[in-house]
Amino acid sequence: MEAGRILQIGIPWITWRSPPRLPNFPRYICASSIQRGSYKGPKPGRDWIADWVSKNDDAVRSMPIYVGGASLLAVLFNRAISGIAPVADASSSQSRADLLTLGLAVTNVLTGLVWLSIRPKSITPVEPQGVECQEIYSHLPESVVSEILWVWESLSAVTCCKSLVIVYDCQCIVQIGVAAKSLNIDEPFAVDAAKLMQGSLYQGVLKSGAQSCMANLSLYPGRSELPFLPSNTQ
Repeated sequence: MEAGRILQIGIPWITWRSPPRLPNFPRYICASSIQRGSYKGPKPGRDWIADWVSKNDDAVRSMPIYVGGASLLAVLFNRAISGIAPVADASSSQSRADLLTLGLAVTNVLTGLVWLSIRPKSITPVEPQGVECQEIYSHLPESVVSEILWVWESLSAVTCCKSLVIVYDCQCIVQIGVAAKSLNIDEPFAVDAAKLMQGSLYQGVLKSGAQSCMANLSLYPGRSELPFLPSNTQ
């Protein structure tokens, strides 16, 4: 009878011990309203010179006139008390300096006159003259329609956008907002997508591949290509 040996392998047991529990300290939550002027974080930088110039636009535009006039008076006063002959002499260095100063002074005066005569035209917001419309292509999926309506609500809520027209695949799929009145009918002017795509505005954007922003619609000849917009669109 053979005697077998039994190997006894000791398996170490790992004992997990939970960490000691911390004492329960009382917790307090303090909520207080932040008063105006108590914000201590970083503040956006300001250009003080630009702010001052924008607030004193008339004075800044008139400043070259005052500088040029004062320079002219200073040159004439210096000429009078210096004992130099009033007739300009090309051989005199003083006369040449006076002529150069007179030229600079006259340039300052003319610059101030130009600044006063040329002013940027301020555009004030106007209420669009037209009728409210909401024309959506009937074959669009409901999900697309909801997205378009969400876009329009967002634009009209956070911007000054009053009209939205979307042309896709040679078809006007959305005309919403304020539109021009149709001739002799109190209805919105329909968008002719085929005619719009043949115009210079569409062709220019298609050729350049970039967006086109018309800051002043009255200065562009393509205004006639957008008859569906309100008549007083700026």
